[in-house]
Amino acid sequence: MPCFSSCISRTQEGSRVETDSCIRYESRHSNNSSGTWRGKEGESKHESCPKGSAAARSFTFRELAMATRGFKEVNLLGEGGFGRVYKGRLESGQIVAVKQLNRDGLQGFQEFIVEVLMLSLLHHPNLVTLIGYCTDGDQRLLVYEFMPMGSLEDHLFDLGTDKKPLSWNTRMKIAVSAARGLEYLHCKANPPVIYRDLKSANILLDDDFNPKLSDFGLAKLGPVGDNTHVSTRIMGTYGYCAPEYAMSGKLTVKSDIYSFGVVLLELITGRKVIDIKRRPGEQNLVAWSRPLLKDRRRFMELVDPLLEGHFPLRCLQHAVAITAMCLQEQPSFRPLITDIVVALEYLASQSCLRELRSHRFNNSSQTSPPQQNKDIHAEESDP
Repeated sequence: MPCFSSCISRTQEGSRVETDSCIRYESRHSNNSSGTWRGKEGESKHESCPKGSAAARSFTFRELAMATRGFKEVNLLGEGGFGRVYKGRLESGQIVAVKQLNRDGLQGFQEFIVEVLMLSLLHHPNLVTLIGYCTDGDQRLLVYEFMPMGSLEDHLFDLGTDKKPLSWNTRMKIAVSAARGLEYLHCKANPPVIYRDLKSANILLDDDFNPKLSDFGLAKLGPVGDNTHVSTRIMGTYGYCAPEYAMSGKLTVKSDIYSFGVVLLELITGRKVIDIKRRPGEQNLVAWSRPLLKDRRRFMELVDPLLEGHFPLRCLQHAVAITAMCLQEQPSFRPLITDIVVALEYLASQSCLRELRSHRFNNSSQTSPPQQNKDIHAEESDP
């Protein structure tokens, strides 16, 4: 695993030590002073360099300028707190996404270091792959695998005429795979990693709408030992932050669960977490949805109209119940990500089973005498 050739030796919240083949990062939070990622040989399996994984490559600024054709506007994919993201083609022919640090932006060099550290140490099919980075002079760039379908946000809100709304099955597929990525961070990493910036804009999609979590600049190592939380400055995106974190700065894995509940709510409703274009009382998605989440008779009011009734009613009811549990104001009442994954995997399997039944029904109806037409959409419940 590579080390930075021109990296500062100390950041505000941690220090970085180069070893023979890995980066070692020591967190200096008062509540997590023992939480370390180490690259020395002989240490625990989760903390060592991933074997068999591709190492992040160091690029020159010239290489990335050539790849993006001088960072031309035509190659601009998007812009966020870190900076601008461009589509590029490496000399090898590989298509990539190149993120360039905005030196006047909200996120800075510390977030750049954290992102490279995290994505160099963490590898999972539902986490975006870091291909490389650039630290030439004062330039800071990150190179990722290219995700051709953009973000989940692009397919939920303000759809143009060229985009079809996501089907219920695709929404459940995205939900369960994103949950698996979060499960990896919470349960497989040691110490656990708190993502801290889970939102639809950070869930990227490949050609088959398989999601990958991206943008790890705000990620933190979770509490270890007898510690119950990590105390940190409050960062993230308004509307997605858990209430206890927004009020006190106390961060736990349950903070991510709340954010995941907001994403589930977006998938169900097709509404933005904050939308000032809506009438008063509906501008904050979580506040608007709370009375609907508590009343089983009003679940249908939550559903994205673009689905046009094409969803299994019982699956909707279960999805709403999972969402409501994730959005509990008391973090101790929120479920663990492992339980969420199991529940969503069941829902996704039921949705696929129903789709198969519907396909068989349609095929048989073409070869059998016409019968009284029956709606098989929202009114039909799974067995």
